[in-house]
Amino acid sequence: MEGFVTALKAELYVALRSNSTRLVVLLPAIISSLQLLLVSFRNAGEQARDAVSNQGFSQDLVEGADAWGALVDAMSTGLTLIGLILVAYAAWSFAGDKDSGALRHLLIRRVSRRALVAAKLVNAHIVGILSVMLMLGVAALIASVLWDFGPVVEDGYELIGTQEIHNEIRLGLILALIPLPAAIALGTLISVSTQNATQAITAALGLTLALDIFKGLMGNFSAYLYVNYQASLLNESYLNDVSRLVRGFSDVLIDPSALQLNQWAPWPQMLALIIASLIIVQYRKL
Repeated sequence: MEGFVTALKAELYVALRSNSTRLVVLLPAIISSLQLLLVSFRNAGEQARDAVSNQGFSQDLVEGADAWGALVDAMSTGLTLIGLILVAYAAWSFAGDKDSGALRHLLIRRVSRRALVAAKLVNAHIVGILSVMLMLGVAALIASVLWDFGPVVEDGYELIGTQEIHNEIRLGLILALIPLPAAIALGTLISVSTQNATQAITAALGLTLALDIFKGLMGNFSAYLYVNYQASLLNESYLNDVSRLVRGFSDVLIDPSALQLNQWAPWPQMLALIIASLIIVQYRKL
C-alpha cells in the first residue's frame, strides 16, 4: 500500500503539470461546444434563407426537438472523443514512462510493478472523471444559452415532457459511462504489453476502432462486448436512442435485456483486463 501511495502521488504530481493531461481534460469540452455552436449557426442560416425566399421563418413541426437533440448529440460526440482519448492516454502512461526512464526511478523507490500499474489506472480514471464532468457541464451551459429548453410538442400535443427527457438523458449518460473503465483497462493492458509508447498508442487506438467497426459482424456475441455500449463513431449505445427519443420519435424500440447487459457486461471485462495487466507486468523486461 505504501508503494501504491508513492506511485499515485507521483502520477498526480506529473498529471497536474502535464500539458497532455490538460489536453485530455479540455479537448472533449471544446469539441462538444464547437458542435453546439455550429448547429446553432446552421439553424440560424436556414431561418435566414427561408426568410429571404419569402417563406417566413421556418418553424419545426416538433417544438423543442432541435434543442434537446443538439445537446444529446454534443454529449455523445464528447463521450466518443473521451473514450478514444482515455484509451490512448492509458496506453501511453506505462509505456511512456518506460521510454523516458521514469519507470526505473519509481521502481528503485521500492514501488512494485503492480502498485505502479494500479496507480496509473487510478490516475487515468481521475482524469477521465474530470474530462467527463467538464464536457457535460460546458455542453449544458452553452446549450442553455443558445436554446430554450422545454417539453417536445407537436401541434399542441406533448410528445415527451421535460422530466422524462431529463430521466432519459441521465440514463443514457450512465449507460454510456459504464464501459469507459473497461476501455481504460484495455489501454493499460496494451501499455504493459508493448515495447514503446508509439506501439502502445497505435495498438490501443487500432484495436478500439477495429472492435467498433467489426462489432456489427459478431452477431449476438457483440452484446457481451463493452464496446457495443460505448459512445463511438459507429454509435449503437443507448445514448444514440436517447437522441431520437428527445426529438419526439415514437418508433424507438428499447430492449430491456440489452439495458441489463449494458449495466453488467463491461465490469467482468474490465476486471479480466486489469488482472491480465497485473500478471503480464510481473514478467515484462523493463
